[in-house]
Amino acid sequence: MVLLHVLIALSSVGYTTYLFFRPIKRNFIISYGLIGSTFVTGIYLVWSTHSPLLQSCLAGLAYLSVVSFGIAAAQRKAMAHAKNK
Repeated sequence: MVLLHVLIALSSVGYTTYLFFRPIKRNFIISYGLIGSTFVTGIYLVWSTHSPLLQSCLAGLAYLSVVSFGIAAAQRKAMAHAKNK
């Protein structure tokens, strides 16, 4: 399960990078789904392994900060592109 969680999280970061270069609505939806999947598997891992909550939350906040920044930049780019049309 840990491997699946890490794979989803890394895919999410990679897809958010791709989203910055191809900011279309479908890609945003996929990115949101990957973020949600990362959090669901993370919550399950914390619950099932009884890992320290503070350490897990800090890692989750760092992950969320990175992908949020990427999504915000992609949204800004998409809005600027739509405005220029």
